[in-house]
Amino acid sequence: MHPVVAEVTARIVERSTTTRASYLARIRAAAERGPARGKLGCANLAHGFAASEPGEKQALRRTVPTAKPNVAIVTSYNDMLSAHQPYGAYPPVLKKAVVRAGGIAQVAGGVPAMCDGITQGRDGMQLSLFSRDVIAMSAGIALSHDMFDGALMLGVCDKIVPGLFIGALSFGHLPTVFVPAGPMASGLPNGEKAKVRQLFAEGKVGREELLEAESASYHSKGTCTFYGTANSNQLLMEVMGLHLPGSSFVNPDTPLRDALTRAAAERVVAITRAGGEPTPIGELVDERVIVNACVALLASGGSTNHTLHLVAMARAAGVVLTWEDLSDLSAVVPLLARVYPNGQADVNHFHAAGGVGYLIRTLVGGGLLHDDVMTVMGRGLAAHYTKEPVLRGDHLTWEEGPTRSLDTEVLRPVEQPFSADGGLKVLRGPLGTAVIKTSAVKPEHRVVTAPALVFDDQADFLAAFAAGELEGRDLVAVIRYQGPAANGMPELHKLTPALGVLQDRGQKVAIVTDGRMSGASGKVPAAIHVTPEAACGGPLARVRDGDLVTVDAERGVLTLEDPAVLHGREATGRAPQGEEWAGTGRELFAAFRATVGPADAGASVFPGYAAPAQEVPVVQSV
Repeated sequence: MHPVVAEVTARIVERSTTTRASYLARIRAAAERGPARGKLGCANLAHGFAASEPGEKQALRRTVPTAKPNVAIVTSYNDMLSAHQPYGAYPPVLKKAVVRAGGIAQVAGGVPAMCDGITQGRDGMQLSLFSRDVIAMSAGIALSHDMFDGALMLGVCDKIVPGLFIGALSFGHLPTVFVPAGPMASGLPNGEKAKVRQLFAEGKVGREELLEAESASYHSKGTCTFYGTANSNQLLMEVMGLHLPGSSFVNPDTPLRDALTRAAAERVVAITRAGGEPTPIGELVDERVIVNACVALLASGGSTNHTLHLVAMARAAGVVLTWEDLSDLSAVVPLLARVYPNGQADVNHFHAAGGVGYLIRTLVGGGLLHDDVMTVMGRGLAAHYTKEPVLRGDHLTWEEGPTRSLDTEVLRPVEQPFSADGGLKVLRGPLGTAVIKTSAVKPEHRVVTAPALVFDDQADFLAAFAAGELEGRDLVAVIRYQGPAANGMPELHKLTPALGVLQDRGQKVAIVTDGRMSGASGKVPAAIHVTPEAACGGPLARVRDGDLVTVDAERGVLTLEDPAVLHGREATGRAPQGEEWAGTGRELFAAFRATVGPADAGASVFPGYAAPAQEVPVVQSV
């Protein structure tokens, strides 16, 4: 094991001693011999199977330890979103497969699934991050009936998988398998789509040309093919041992995808107590598994959104993960994948080059992943997850996967990385603490010192760009009042084309924000998730136009030329208030904005997940 990975793991274990022990005690107390439904009163139990078929009713009536295990299906299906549309057909397939494996299954509930790609730049985006915790609560409601002995979680995209994960861990005594739906087939290459976006931002092509390019890229059912948060989710679930091996990036509506879906249902029955291989998710997800997720995220160049999600997901298992842990791991974990926006390939190309299985093989071989962990397939990560699924006629089997990359322009071994580090750093200084992803930022753009231009809304920045006010000048765009307590921390991905245009013109540009940038963002240096946020009195509230700001991704610094100017300044600007929140559902989330924790603690509304209240950093030179 690499000494830094071992050291980070050890300090997480030590830091988490109390919270992890408390969590394990709670889920072990919840675990009972035999189906939980055995403790239900007769009227309660009758409600639980009233709508079932006669054979299912008979099975569900049995509550002795030899009764069949009942599996909850929790689904994020809707037919508007391409990634989740395939799930509409899953419940009957899963139910039949569970029955064949000796169990019973019920659709326990649904969770909302929204798409950041649709809501970019719209008011609805201000609900996006909070939807993660709503999903976690919805999953908790679905599992709350004490009818179940295991669970199948159906979800793919940005907040959906982290939310399902957190919800599942609140019922950590239940064995749980996550069931992916797969990416859409490759369409218009992501690089070409990005070029059209920039041309549109410059006014060189019209809306019809832009819509045609977008439609050729996002063209069918399945996950979007760039390596943003959705596909980062899929890779992480596999590396954490919660997917079946090799299942993350198999396209929808293929025989192999269908076979893997059935196999997931069979596997969850096997890992229930009645199935003989009891594997509760709360026992499976330990400190080593969390570190494995961090390493895989960094090695693959995954989404910066997981600097929020992984922290919150870890806390759901009683594990205390920090940005410092991620930053220290990033310094020693090499970047092994080039998938858009960090390269020209998409996730289908990544999968064809060897995919998750090869990534695990080379990371384990390099001492960067913990191998001796539990998975839904059994103990040992490399023993199970370096294999790939293969259909032999109608029979699904797993065979040894590639022992070398099949395309070193997309996926490389530890010994031949694209870069020596994972491209994620923590920035610190008088303006607060932030994270920056550098894997897609060229070295010559990683240090920017320029006058600040301050905006309290991304629309104001885009208006200034459209008016030509940003041409011919170096600048650090400070987009503030975008944190979780201010407006729900929307993604600011619509800024990327405009910033890219300025950078391509030879201007030095960077962005500093207490908001989020999408996992699809990349080439412009972005100091994001700044905490403390402006709405909570953070230093960004006192920055003014013309202040000389430095974003230094090499040294990990976020500072002003003269930090002392912040002393005595009054805060300017403000977050939306009162009636400004009315409409598009935003008024429903006032309680979330009032109670949400800071970004570096996962931006969660759940008690116990938030870090202690942070003080505004001492203003000093760095």
